[in-house]
Amino acid sequence: MKKNYFLLVLVLLWGCNTVDYTEEVVVVSKIVVQGYIEEGDVSHVILSTSIPIGSTVDSLSILKHLILLAKVTVSDGTNSEELSLRFDKNWIPPLVYTGKDLVGKSGKTYSLKVEYEGRVIESSTTIPTSVPIRELNYVKDNPADTTGYVFVKFEDPVGEKNQYQILTKVDKKEAVFVPAFYGNLNDDDFSSPVVNFQINRGVLMFSSTKFRPYFTDGDFIFVKLRTMDKASFDFWNDYQNEIVNGVNPIFPANTSLKSNIVGGIGIWAGYGVSVVSLQTP
Repeated sequence: MKKNYFLLVLVLLWGCNTVDYTEEVVVVSKIVVQGYIEEGDVSHVILSTSIPIGSTVDSLSILKHLILLAKVTVSDGTNSEELSLRFDKNWIPPLVYTGKDLVGKSGKTYSLKVEYEGRVIESSTTIPTSVPIRELNYVKDNPADTTGYVFVKFEDPVGEKNQYQILTKVDKKEAVFVPAFYGNLNDDDFSSPVVNFQINRGVLMFSSTKFRPYFTDGDFIFVKLRTMDKASFDFWNDYQNEIVNGVNPIFPANTSLKSNIVGGIGIWAGYGVSVVSLQTP
């Protein structure tokens, strides 16, 4: 359960620019970082070059933009390790720089350094304290329905500033966790410390089945509640807003998604996590 749906959108991230086509313009691709370290897990990083607007985008064309010969290092300030490139069929794209020994811990700050063709890309993130899921419930509008929604309940710590993301994974139907639709939560908007939130299934890129926001009788569902810092929340909130507004998130309408990467674009995020499962009847 340690794998995540982490964003095809980053491989394709590209800001909108005004270009004078009366002159010859040489576009230098940016390095795109898709990386995270969760509490209790090692680091995962996908590197690619940005894809210019107008290019063909599918699961095969993305492979041409992967960066496979970079040096990727993660450090907690005391210990560091160089990540190894591994094949993982559950990801798109399926080649991931992965850690081995350095495991994420709550409260620690982790720096990322990428060295590739003379370029140095850097970032840092902190893993916030996790907030446990207290309860999951499967609710139908009518008893005769064969579909329903999952409600997650948790307690937002009073006196602390927290941002959350909810993800789901349906066993045997989805290989990875998918960010829920409207699943980014800022505790400034909570009216009570006790949060009871309806989960709408998120959009899985290049899915072979039609998108449906609900769950089905018989589903075995994993729900993940992640805590994250403001930089990560800002990125995910931008992504969510693009989907909500009906705009293709691969090419945001006005600007690139917010990034905490110095020398490139994308996201390097630390997450506190709580995972609970639910078997629907």
